[in-house]
Amino acid sequence: MIHPMKTLIATLTVALLGCTLAFAESGAPKSYPLTKCVISDEKLGDHGKPVKVTEDGTDVWLCCKSCIKDFKKAPAKYVKMVKDAEAKKK
Repeated sequence: MIHPMKTLIATLTVALLGCTLAFAESGAPKSYPLTKCVISDEKLGDHGKPVKVTEDGTDVWLCCKSCIKDFKKAPAKYVKMVKDAEAKKK
């Protein structure tokens, strides 16, 4: 007989894995040159769905909404980081 607690743990594990995959699929596009937030240096997706901000036609992905405030203080600096990373990829 399978113990009910083991069934619950298995179900929760599958549910958590499903959420992790959903976040990964809804994050920054594969073409984005960075894997970490330009503000916090945290891996994109570690704090939920990454947040996109656009400045001068360049998309910059941040790890969370909290980073938007710091982005707005020096947007050109962070846009340059993305453009430099794009240039290195080519």
